[in-house]
Amino acid sequence: QVHLVESGGGAVQAGGSLRLSCVASGLTVSTYGMAWFRQAPGKDREFVSRISASTGSTYYADSVKGRFTMSRDDAKNTVYLQMNSLKSEDTAVYYCAARSTAFRWDYWGQGTQVTVSS
Repeated sequence: QVHLVESGGGAVQAGGSLRLSCVASGLTVSTYGMAWFRQAPGKDREFVSRISASTGSTYYADSVKGRFTMSRDDAKNTVYLQMNSLKSEDTAVYYCAARSTAFRWDYWGQGTQVTVSS
């Protein structure tokens, strides 16, 4: 059974930083595409970042490029999202996701709340 457990969310002032973690069980993060999504109140869930299983390359939404960094620790079976220069518009619930094919995200975590005050 697959579980993705996010942590590291919280409240921070604009300009601050947070690091989110997603610990996986039941799958190996180095063999799955892993991603972060977020959903702000009243808005659809949106893509934030992903890391390729095969190449380890990372991809980012334009809104976070240059501020967020996604990484993977294979030994800990964990992916991270380092978030710097946070803005109020980054306020959302952040979700970790995993997929074995390019067609859909198969597994989701329960989410962690990030609140940025201006």
